[in-house]
Amino acid sequence: MKVPFTWKVTGWFMIGWSAEFEVGDVKALKFFGEDLAAYRDESGELHLLEAHCKHLGAHIGHGGKVVGDCVECPFHGWRWGPQGDNTYIPYQPDRPNRGLKLRSYPVREQYGCIFMWYQPQGEPPRWELPDIFHKFPQFETDPEAYYRPYPEFSSRADAIPVHPQIVAENGPDSSHFRYVHKATVTPVCLHWEHEDQEWRFLTGWPDARSDDPDAMALRIHSHFSGLGFAMSAFEGSSNHRLIFACTPVDDEVSDMFYSIWWPKEPGETSDVPPEHVRAKVERQYLKTVWEDCDIWRHQKYVENPPLAKIDAKPYMAMRKWAKQFYDAPA
Repeated sequence: MKVPFTWKVTGWFMIGWSAEFEVGDVKALKFFGEDLAAYRDESGELHLLEAHCKHLGAHIGHGGKVVGDCVECPFHGWRWGPQGDNTYIPYQPDRPNRGLKLRSYPVREQYGCIFMWYQPQGEPPRWELPDIFHKFPQFETDPEAYYRPYPEFSSRADAIPVHPQIVAENGPDSSHFRYVHKATVTPVCLHWEHEDQEWRFLTGWPDARSDDPDAMALRIHSHFSGLGFAMSAFEGSSNHRLIFACTPVDDEVSDMFYSIWWPKEPGETSDVPPEHVRAKVERQYLKTVWEDCDIWRHQKYVENPPLAKIDAKPYMAMRKWAKQFYDAPA
């Protein structure tokens, strides 16, 4: 998908799930066109560095080894610390090269999800990662009241040719639900607003059993934190929470992440959802979320769309709001 803005978007972006990284793991990742190495040190902390050793360019994510809080290059054993400093050279152990430094990326883990901060020039985070539970305090905020999101209620789609802004634009677009998701009723945007890096909107699903046009069978409260992801709380029969994230891999495709926190049944103590709950969530939510990908794979970006009156104001307001996250040229 060709767009008139950069894919090197500033903000917090999801890059995986905590359970994928055990202590001692070193893995190769690629996001924003950059090769990365993620490792979980011996104390359990996760770190993210640029991947290629400053010595002779070996990729640390392929064969690297954790030593204490450092990662060791598989080529010559040079070690790199959490902040990217060269801490040890085995054949001159008292003289690490203090002038060398790998770029390090701020990482946060929250409720089993991993996020990285990205800014093209390496500037520190401009805002804190929002808390998906305390963002919606009107609903149950105790994580123990929900089944674990990973692996049962999580999925990802890799190398989808879609920019994060296009995913975000689905928020104010209520009309596509009938055609893409085969919804029997068309949801309505009840409220929307934006403040600084946050875009908030409330979507209602009319109650088909009621004669009152204002009666809603479901309300979805959604908050975007930048363009990286949306956190949502469903107000209705299930009252579950979810996160839907889109992270650029390069200038053509993004990886997408989806996790659901489903409320435990009464009296349940296990974090592992029972089979009948898994089947229900799989059928109703985990499968349908990727239906948009079939559109995005072939979609062309329209810079000045002839929007219908009902969508025009929030749609164009979101595009204007999104401009603040582009610190690099297209």
